[in-house]
Amino acid sequence: MNQSIITCIFFSIVGYLSGSILYAYWIPKILFQKDICALSPDGNPGTANAFVYGGFRAGILALLLELFKGFFPVVLALRTLDIDTPYMIPILIAPVLGHAFPLQFHPKNSNKKGGKAIAVSFGVLLGIFPVVLPVLFLAAAYILFSVVLIIRPHLFRSIITFGVFCLLVFLFVPVLSIDFACLGIALLVIYKHLCAYQNEKLSIRFFFQK
Repeated sequence: MNQSIITCIFFSIVGYLSGSILYAYWIPKILFQKDICALSPDGNPGTANAFVYGGFRAGILALLLELFKGFFPVVLALRTLDIDTPYMIPILIAPVLGHAFPLQFHPKNSNKKGGKAIAVSFGVLLGIFPVVLPVLFLAAAYILFSVVLIIRPHLFRSIITFGVFCLLVFLFVPVLSIDFACLGIALLVIYKHLCAYQNEKLSIRFFFQK
């Protein structure tokens, strides 16, 4: 078997297993005895709920680990593979897939399995440094639609954010492996949001409007 294929399979598995560790759930649960899935209305094991229901310290630690679990398998893989090889596509997607559909079962008191995979997506994109445009596009889209042109609820904001992010990557990042990996990541995140939120109505306003 081709060495690049073996490397691809290995780091895809490593990335998936890394993504499957739901730090945003386990950090508040183990260190602070707070079950964010039981406390939050949406039952999501995500970083936002770690901040809101676990507290600031739990949220910061969870955020750093959620970023790192996407970052480190990508960085390790890039020591062996070039970023422009198609073998990098599943490696970049794997941590996000692991978070969205983790290997272990999610706690019984949650009505969902896996998270919405936003923080880990940022971690993956940080891992492809010095290619910085994808993570800058995603951050800019989030800021734009959360602060300037405010889109609510969270479902529509995330769909539009990741849609715009994906479009910008295809327009301005001439590396097909990154383009298609970002497409896969965007589709996973959008799918998880569609599963998590239903019967919500779109609302758009500028920051200066009440």
